[in-house]
Amino acid sequence: GRSTQYAWGDFISDLRQADVGVGQGGALSPVLSALYLTLIMRLFKLDPLTRGCFLLSYVDDGTLAVQSKSLLDNCEALKRAYGVIFELFKKFGLALEHDKSEVFHFDRSHSKDNPPVDLGYTPYTGATPLKPKLYWRYLGFYFDRKLTFTEHVRYYSTKALSTVKAMKMLGSSTQGLRPVQKRVLYRACVLPIVTYGFRLWYFAAARCKGALHHLSTMQRSAALWITGAFRTSPTGGVEALAGLPPINLLLRRLSERADYRFATLTPTHPVRAFLSRFNCGTIALHPTLSIQTMSEPEIFRTSGTLFESDTNVLALTETLLPMNPLSRPGVRLMDRFADQVHFDDCKISHKISENIGTYYAGTDASLPLSGRYQAIAASILFSGGVERWHARHVAGKVTAPDAELYAIRSAIVNATSRDDCTDIFIFTDSMASARRAVDPSIHSGQGHSVAVCEALQNWFTRKDGQSITFVYVPSRLQWDLHYKAHEYATELKVAMGPRPATSFDSL
Repeated sequence: GRSTQYAWGDFISDLRQADVGVGQGGALSPVLSALYLTLIMRLFKLDPLTRGCFLLSYVDDGTLAVQSKSLLDNCEALKRAYGVIFELFKKFGLALEHDKSEVFHFDRSHSKDNPPVDLGYTPYTGATPLKPKLYWRYLGFYFDRKLTFTEHVRYYSTKALSTVKAMKMLGSSTQGLRPVQKRVLYRACVLPIVTYGFRLWYFAAARCKGALHHLSTMQRSAALWITGAFRTSPTGGVEALAGLPPINLLLRRLSERADYRFATLTPTHPVRAFLSRFNCGTIALHPTLSIQTMSEPEIFRTSGTLFESDTNVLALTETLLPMNPLSRPGVRLMDRFADQVHFDDCKISHKISENIGTYYAGTDASLPLSGRYQAIAASILFSGGVERWHARHVAGKVTAPDAELYAIRSAIVNATSRDDCTDIFIFTDSMASARRAVDPSIHSGQGHSVAVCEALQNWFTRKDGQSITFVYVPSRLQWDLHYKAHEYATELKVAMGPRPATSFDSL
């Protein structure tokens, strides 16, 4: 039989029986394949015969990309590159399955020329060359020669419509599933099918009226099933009754959320190599495909998902830290000091202490509903029955939990900086923000959480026996200390400026 042994750094595991190797779909499969193929890809790049060729690989699927001014030149370059990769695989003990090869041409011209490729290996030789396909399926995406993605939309809208029709057996207007359950089923099972890969074809300047019509027809059928309405009912009415946003608004919302998620990428993420200098991070720019290398007229004439995301993400002023050291397992605050951080909603009067070393803080935030004013975060710190400190901060255009987190951060950072502080009690009406304050992982307001975790870790390591307790105080109680912070926050009104601070959740 076959045996496997894993080595990582200085650690070497015992031999284990592995008659089938790494199982297909296993977690180690892409890792080991990437380690094995890295050297092959480097040697391929250094070969002079592959100049102008790009080799992409995803586990056991490889893609050769060639560009030139002629399709015939592309065919010759592909043949040379295929021969190089075949010889490299052969030297490393790997094999290419020639019969699974596919070729596809992208062409901007109006010519219908679609030449085949002679790979030089059976079965695709001079007599029986490899013929290009009309559509190319790659990782679930359907490409056509003009990159219109009409086939992609047609395939997934048809699949979604078939799913909706099959769901009709689960309930009608008189029996079976209730409308609420039908809506949940549609959103959970059909919308992921519809929106798969939508960023390929949906962006600001895209000509996608036909694609949206296909998807709207599908959603109309789903809305009629959910509501039990007549077939002649207007589309907008049944969508509103079913609680479904129109397809164009749904895609716009998902597109904007995807734009802002670019801020969560690590500074060395490969996608950043294609962005402008404002968003490229620390990775080297792509020599030919980066927005930074394009002239102003080229940028003006070009539209697409990357251009849209590169512009929209600039509206986010918050800095997210995907590789923050304090969020590593074993280093996190709750991993090291979980017994010194408490969350409590017991009787408030039991929490008040006259001990001079006990600091208790009321924190609250004010978020005006008009939208013309910025959010305000306020904190008031007491000890020994005497007010020691108070502060309020202009938080900008943020959500209520973000502003509450700002207030909690302000109180904790100030309290932990005092030498006589031994215990801290934070009175807040947002326990969700309190729990988020000690979680340094990536989320909206992460900078506040990182500051809290850093301050508490330094405070806990300074001396033993210190603790912090978050106490829930409902706003309706108008309790003394918390209500003072509430009034202090609502007193200040600051108008929204031209570029206020924005958080991830607010956008």
